[in-house]
This record gives sequence, structure tokens and C-alpha cells, in this order.
Amino acid sequence: MNADAQPRSRGALTRRRVQQPWPREREFKILSIDGGGIKGIYPATVLALLEEQYLGGQSIADHFDLITGTSTGGIIALGLSMRMRARDMANLYLDHGQQIFPVPRFGALGRLWASSRKLAYHRYDRAVLANLLTQTFGDATFGQAQSRLCIPSCDGRFGDVYIFKTPHHPDFVRDGAQPMTTVALATAAAPTFFQPLATGGYRFVDGGIWANNPIMVGVVDALSAFDVDRHRVRVLSLGCGDEPYTVSDRMMRWGGMVSWKDAIDGAISFQSQNAIGQAKLLLGAERVMRLVPDTQSPPIALDNYARASQLLPQAASSAVAIHGPTIAQTFL
Repeated sequence: MNADAQPRSRGALTRRRVQQPWPREREFKILSIDGGGIKGIYPATVLALLEEQYLGGQSIADHFDLITGTSTGGIIALGLSMRMRARDMANLYLDHGQQIFPVPRFGALGRLWASSRKLAYHRYDRAVLANLLTQTFGDATFGQAQSRLCIPSCDGRFGDVYIFKTPHHPDFVRDGAQPMTTVALATAAAPTFFQPLATGGYRFVDGGIWANNPIMVGVVDALSAFDVDRHRVRVLSLGCGDEPYTVSDRMMRWGGMVSWKDAIDGAISFQSQNAIGQAKLLLGAERVMRLVPDTQSPPIALDNYARASQLLPQAASSAVAIHGPTIAQTFL
């Protein structure tokens, strides 16, 4: 463990950040991409279709002033920032998702063993994802991103919220030298699925714990780092599924850890609702556009490659068929 590592909060400002100039007549456009594991197929495919149908295959990242993404959304954001085609990012999930989230072998016995093992140990080997990300990003550093980025994670050593930020403001000097792969693994270290990422004296855990929908991370960064009027900010927010979280009769009657074992799903759902609500109140509801796949029954698990690869590409195609013209007119 690096003894020289310091909590990110130790560098917190004690004054208002000096805002950088922004042209008065120019809107500030933000792309925000939720976390959701293999369900990243949906936002990646939406972006791929927009590039293909409205931009002649050119990068959609060129049309946004800042991109924020959490977990799987962070991986997509990183790829876009390097001007990778969104179709290539979608294929990353479609071609390799089953390797990242493998189905247990040996039938029912294998599933029973996997279910028992996950009670005490992380479910998947991060090496598969790490190798894939290394092949994707090579030795590129975070500071080489061609887009302004905010990528949420959190540090379990010091108990700090952690946002990786490209050096798009003079105050942002901490993260530029980080390898792209490190940032991707840090934002996507989902508890129980992957082991926390120990690097540089920190223990990074998935940013979805506190900002699975990172829309307000992007909005706050834009308004604090740049002298832009909030009524000139627009956001395209892409989710991976907004399934409502309900409290069952059993949860009411019994309580306890068994009944509330999925409470983290509730935290994620309510965090997303609150973040979208805050953004709409701050910017104006008409300046926030949110796309999510139609609610599936049952909801697609974030590691269910079979259902995600079967259902989400068509859901993305339907969304672009309906909303594509509005997105093109507003953002592209």
C-alpha cells in the first residue's frame, strides 16, 4: 500500500472554483451514461446507431462538451474520448460479454457452486476484463482523452468519493497520468462481482455505489468549472434500465437481511430518480433528454449476457427510430 497516497478530499477547495470562460452564445452539451454491467449494450448501440444514421459514421463525441459515465458507462465514455466508434464499443460487449460474465459450467451443480461461492467471494475474475481493456486502450493515459471526462468511482481505503477528471480545468491535475485501463477498472469494480482495484495506494470500488446515474456529476462540473449559464446546458442521459424498486409484503412483515438483500438495487434506482429530478429542476426539464430501454420482466441482471444481447440491441434500435430525429436536431 502506497504510504504517500492522500484522500482526494484533502485537496478540496475552500473557496469557489475560478470558472473558465465559455462563449455566451454557445450551449454546453453533456453526454451522461449510466452504469449497468452487460446492459451497456443499450447505450453503446444507441450511440452507434446515431453515428451511423446521422453522422456518417463520424464520432458522436465531437458533438458533446463533456462526457460523464459510471462503470460500464465509464468504459464507453473512455472509448468515445479516444474517438473509437460507438459500434466498436457495442461490439466489445456483444463479442466478449460472455467471457467477462461466464455462465457456470457443469449445469445445475455448477450453478449451485457459483451461488454458494458468491456469498463469500467475488463472483468473476477481473483478469478477463482487464486484458480486454488493455487491448482496447493500450498504454493511453487518461490525460490523452480528446473529450472532457468525469468518471465516478470511490475509494474504500480512505472512505472517499472519487471522480477521475481530465485536465480540462487548471485545478484538475491529479488524474491525467493515470492509465486509461486503470480508470476503467476503477469505475467498474462492482462489489460482489469484481474484487476492488488496489492501485496507487487506493482501493477503488464501482462508482455506481453513489453515482450509477452520473448526470449531476456532469452538470455540477460544467457549472463549477466554466462560466456558463445553467439555461445554456443540455444533457443527453442514457440509462441501462430504470426498473422501479418496490417494497414487498415480505419486506414489510419480516425485514432482515434476507428480505432486504437487494437493497442496493433500491439505492441505485432512487439515486437515479433524484439525479434526473435535480438536473431537470436546475436546467429545465426540456433541456434534459433521457433514454432507457423499456422495462423488461423480469429485469435484466447486469451479468446476464444471454438476455442482454438478445433484447437490448432491438430496444436501442427502437429508441433511435423514435427519438433519433430529436436527438440529431438538439445535440448533433
